[in-house]
Amino acid sequence: MRTLFLALALAAAVPSVSAAQDAHQRVEWNRPAAPFRITGEVYYVGTAGLAAYLIADPKGHVLIDGGLPESAPLIANNIEQLGFRLSDIRYLLINHSHFDHSGGLAELKQRSGAKLVASAGDRADLEAGRSIGRPELDGFPAVKVDRVVKDGETLRLGRTVLTAHLTPGHTRGCTSWSLAAPTGTVLFACSLTVAGQKLTGDPAYPEAAADFRRSFAKLRSLRADYFLNFHPEFFDLEGKRARLSQGAADPFRDPAELHRQVERAERLFEKELAAQTGG
Repeated sequence: MRTLFLALALAAAVPSVSAAQDAHQRVEWNRPAAPFRITGEVYYVGTAGLAAYLIADPKGHVLIDGGLPESAPLIANNIEQLGFRLSDIRYLLINHSHFDHSGGLAELKQRSGAKLVASAGDRADLEAGRSIGRPELDGFPAVKVDRVVKDGETLRLGRTVLTAHLTPGHTRGCTSWSLAAPTGTVLFACSLTVAGQKLTGDPAYPEAAADFRRSFAKLRSLRADYFLNFHPEFFDLEGKRARLSQGAADPFRDPAELHRQVERAERLFEKELAAQTGG
């Protein structure tokens, strides 16, 4: 029954808390994956089940997300396989503070010397090495935040300009990042799933449901030519990558995908909210 539950959770592209804690799931998430270029200077450097992205600029690089603690060596190796140096990474960014995305940050920060940039809402979790108010989630190595960003704030490095969009709900500080690339706007979207978050009556995060709704509205107001997420199955990374290897010109480009993703996430959110409230 447990195996069936995990399979259904993955098929629905909504990683569950129990799946996240499962040792087999961690192994699956952390299977190696070859790095590749998505568009422009944006590269996939994550594992098979946990995305991480490198933005390579002549003035220095930006790395978004660190995967699990055990993912850090794989991400570092992928970056070097592409011909880039870890010491050229100037900034580490994070989409949200759960252990499967922030777990490798401490090691990657130590290896690269980069500065960690995060929102105020996720800072406490990152520096405590745990998801405060979510004791069912595993801990991870604590890591110091060097710069706190606000909604709409930009991060500039050479010709790279990244904008922070606070899209809380999945965590208090969930942050989506947009990049103005020569080929179009790339959105590195924070997770939009409930994934075990209590939506009502949670003393640690009482505004969770309201935050989700505000985030859905904000994302609808954005435009993205490329929608990227931090769990590859959410946006069919493998299918798009296969088309890329078969010669497709730009398979990751889909200006309509962001709004499809938001609509789908909102439907699942409302269903979960009704289940939690008995509505």
